[in-house]
Amino acid sequence: MKFEDYRIRLRDSGLRVTPQRLAVYEAVVMLHDHPTAEEVSYYIRTKHPEIALGTVYKTLETLAEKAILYRVKTDSGLLRYDAVDDRHHHIYCTHCDRIEDYYDTELTKMLYDYFENHHIPNFMVEDIKLQIVGKYTDKRETVLKTGKQSGKSNMIGNR
Repeated sequence: MKFEDYRIRLRDSGLRVTPQRLAVYEAVVMLHDHPTAEEVSYYIRTKHPEIALGTVYKTLETLAEKAILYRVKTDSGLLRYDAVDDRHHHIYCTHCDRIEDYYDTELTKMLYDYFENHHIPNFMVEDIKLQIVGKYTDKRETVLKTGKQSGKSNMIGNR
């Protein structure tokens, strides 16, 4: 996504284009790892030291309300953000709190087909997002709950 695309997406959502919104949106897109508000703030601090953490929180919530970004919760209670519009699921590691995108068109089709034929009484399914919970068994780089890093990185899915 190009910088001008961020502007267009904000405008098309009825939002004013501000340096804060552009910086926060770009950070979530560029970080690729479902960042927290604190991680977004840290990322943009070098270019925009004037943007306060409170502004980052408010901006993330505004972008999520407009469906420009998506909220992703972890079992530990951390709120993270996702900028990917494509249908996908998430793999969540309970050991390190890492979330990775997981793409499987067959699984997605199966889930949508199932709920097309098996209605939930008094409920209309708008979207299906699966979070697969477990622990990584390899030595990939992970940011542990303590903030320490270990191992080697390996992302699932293409962005």
